[in-house]
Amino acid sequence: MKTLPEGEGRRPALSQARLADALLSRPGLWRQVLVVAGTGSTNADLLAQARSGAREGLVLVAEEQTAGRGRMGRRWISAPGAALTFSVLLRAGAAPPSSLGWVPLLAGVAVASALRQTAAVDARLKWPNDVLAGDAKLAGILAESWGDAIVVGIGINVSQRADELPVPGATSVFLAAAASPAAGPPGRERLLIAVLTDLARWYQAWLGQDHPGDADGCGLRQEYLRCCATVGKEVIVLLPGDRSLAGTAVGVDPAGQLEVRTPSGLVRVSAGDVVHLR
Repeated sequence: MKTLPEGEGRRPALSQARLADALLSRPGLWRQVLVVAGTGSTNADLLAQARSGAREGLVLVAEEQTAGRGRMGRRWISAPGAALTFSVLLRAGAAPPSSLGWVPLLAGVAVASALRQTAAVDARLKWPNDVLAGDAKLAGILAESWGDAIVVGIGINVSQRADELPVPGATSVFLAAAASPAAGPPGRERLLIAVLTDLARWYQAWLGQDHPGDADGCGLRQEYLRCCATVGKEVIVLLPGDRSLAGTAVGVDPAGQLEVRTPSGLVRVSAGDVVHLR
């Protein structure tokens, strides 16, 4: 049996100093990293900072989150030291509003890439941005906006054992990495640094090109499709207003919408909860 990835049953606290040294030592997107022992919701905290005029590049990490929110109004609660729960503040005013749906998808690409690099986990994306290992959910992402500010919240199950997972159908990096004996799961700091490094790289490429927000121009849409487990599958999409549609997911359009082929034609979905059918 593998021990917990961060010590003999221990889950050490994150070091704000080490994270700042790794992420702020050279010019880039991130300008401040804060680690707190606990909070209700890192997204709510950064939205309050955004309303007060905080600049882009603020990262808030909580060791424990008691009132976190996921997509579709779901709760995301983390036990101390077992997960990564953090939010980042971005200001994407240079991008056209029609392109902003790519921000949470971009974050999903960064999380999946970091998991492959640091833990050898074959992480895939369920549209729009649930991160899966096999069919089990490993991480979730929620983006919320205020004015030109976008707060992206990310929750990654890291060291939980099966009996510690928050909901059925979830997994953790510890459990997913157990399928790859040659590669042990990373510590939380290493994983967090990898996620934030990839997120900054994709965000700056997406926003800093000649046509800001163009997911094709920076290669983001191609990379998303490479990571996406939804395209090609038979799906049911649960839509707002207690509606649903069924069909085959055939692509993701330039605005980040899921394209579903139904008996009545092609439907583009901008918001919904996808169920993969076997």
